Amino acid sequence: QVQLVESGGRLVQAGGSLRLSCAASGRTFSSYAMGWFRQAPGQEREFVAAINWNSGVIIYADSVKGRFTISRVNAKNTVYLQMNSLKPEDSAVYYCAARSSYLSRNEHEYPYWGQGTQVTVSS
Repeated sequence: QVQLVESGGRLVQAGGSLRLSCAASGRTFSSYAMGWFRQAPGQEREFVAAINWNSGVIIYADSVKGRFTISRVNAKNTVYLQMNSLKPEDSAVYYCAARSSYLSRNEHEYPYWGQGTQVTVSS
């Protein structure tokens, strides 16, 4: 069992940067693959990025590749999402998720979720 708490979301201007954090409870965080997903109003939740347990494998959605960076510090039980060159279309509630297996783009394969943090990018 793992509990996740996201933070760092706020209002930012287009072109700006934000770093989201996801703090996890539990002693087995280092064995979990972690993902970031987002959901804009009226839209389905979509994959953003994922990282495996030792940061050896990282994947991104095409829409954020080159602008966002996912990372983790297992000693701090925390995963990060650095977001640069933000666009209005990046506005959404951002969720982190965990699974005790290989990383995945499929939200349905993640059993553990945080409550989300709102990111709003103004034009």
